[in-house]
Amino acid sequence: MRHGGEILVDQLLAQGVERVFSVPGESFLAALDGLYESGITNHVCRQEGGAAMMAEAQGKLTGKPGIAFVTRGPGATNASAGVHVARQDSTPMILFVGQIARAHRDREAFQEVDYRAMFGGIAKWVTEVDQIERIPEYISRAFHVATSGRPGPVVIALPEDMLSGKADVPDIGAMGENLRDVAPSSIATIRQEISGAQRPLVILGGSQWSQDSADHIAKFAEASNLPVAVDFRRQDYIDNRHPNYVGDLNVGINPALKQNLMDADLLIVLGARLGDIATSGYTSVDPANVKPRIIHVHPDPDSLGQVYRPDISLVADPRNVIAALAEAPSIDGDWAAWRSKARADYEAWLTPQETPGDVKMEEVIAHLSRTLPDDAILTNGAGNYAAFLHRYFAYKKHGTQLAPTSGSMGYGFPAAISAAISNPAKTVVCLAGDGCFQMTCNEFSTAMQYGAKVITIVANNGRYGTIRMHQEMHYPARVSGTNLHNPDFVALAKAYGGHGECVTRTEDFPAALERAIASDTAAIIELRLDSEALAPSATLSQIRERAQS
Repeated sequence: MRHGGEILVDQLLAQGVERVFSVPGESFLAALDGLYESGITNHVCRQEGGAAMMAEAQGKLTGKPGIAFVTRGPGATNASAGVHVARQDSTPMILFVGQIARAHRDREAFQEVDYRAMFGGIAKWVTEVDQIERIPEYISRAFHVATSGRPGPVVIALPEDMLSGKADVPDIGAMGENLRDVAPSSIATIRQEISGAQRPLVILGGSQWSQDSADHIAKFAEASNLPVAVDFRRQDYIDNRHPNYVGDLNVGINPALKQNLMDADLLIVLGARLGDIATSGYTSVDPANVKPRIIHVHPDPDSLGQVYRPDISLVADPRNVIAALAEAPSIDGDWAAWRSKARADYEAWLTPQETPGDVKMEEVIAHLSRTLPDDAILTNGAGNYAAFLHRYFAYKKHGTQLAPTSGSMGYGFPAAISAAISNPAKTVVCLAGDGCFQMTCNEFSTAMQYGAKVITIVANNGRYGTIRMHQEMHYPARVSGTNLHNPDFVALAKAYGGHGECVTRTEDFPAALERAIASDTAAIIELRLDSEALAPSATLSQIRERAQS
């Protein structure tokens, strides 16, 4: 006989789970007891949003579901931010939520929430386990749902009386092998379609990727001289130094790349959904008037044709399609000039555009790109500071970019902690704005508790920069709700027992970075930015003047 918490944890062990992230609650005490001496490390976080984001980052890095435990009611509502990231980023994740006793349902009992209604629009599957004997079944299904097709989050509610009960039930083994072979005829059709194009463009995206896939796409693109772009915040899907890489379809996209996307007569979309960010609000590729032909490879059949009608669609794991294309002979086509121009456009975009002030973000990011190890992991949340990172940092290996395609503020810091816990030998750097960092900076305590040696670079301009930028575009000189009163970030780091420095001149940053790395602990480097340095391509005054003209 085992209680429900033991049965649940034994099922996690069967699936190969090594760590979970949690904020404890009385609603799942039996699960906490099951974790005791289980061999699974329980990383206790300071807020449920941080726990869910750490689990999501774990899922991104490993391709296996990241696991989080939170309590009922406000614990679940806090965690919903991480569930939304996992949904939009197609990340496998399982969130376990404590629930009120079954006999108290529908009385608006203490912290009662209908989780199916609450999470229904942002999770792949939401359920509640009513019978202790069915825990193994539910856990097995959760892992299959989270990782199948388009990966995503699963939410499982655990009534406390069910979880503390006892039963004698057999375990269910780990997931079986998933056969993923791609039919040779499908590869032949794709190759034939590419051979007939004049201006083909490969677009990589989705969440299913690996270093092998990065090597395969490089081999395929080089052999056939094809230009390769990546979807929003998927820049580590191919070495950015490769001559066939031509840039990312990002917020604030390189205008030349946007034009190349509009000029392409064939889009080979591998794993990406081709959403509004990649298409600049559906303007560069109009769903109502699609000009290029489209080959769309995606693991989820429901994603094919959802927005754009593909001329050729294939339900498949893009990693296997790319592996097959890499092993096939090169495709004959006169694309050398097209590829060369697109690459030149990307390299020109890397040329720093000087920003005002004594600390220049473009030079800070360029230094990081030149000096960090190729396998260093960089994380970020949302804000204009991230535009500098996306534009000027060259990603070299897969698994080195953790960034929310959902545009969630506060994500970068907990994601960096998760990455550092899982990869203690790697350098992990979080880029954060002053507003972004303060949404989850309480997790500095978590970093110190578990020895996560994260280096956080805080871009401090005293405002919510992205919102201020849009405010100046639409309501110039009418500043409302976007200014910030910030703490002493250096003192904050030291208060937790970490390392802190403030950089007021660009030339002082390299030494500050070296000291942060040498400190062998969690660190903050605060960058004091000029109030005019609002975006990579325009100052605050320039944005205001354009709006007023």
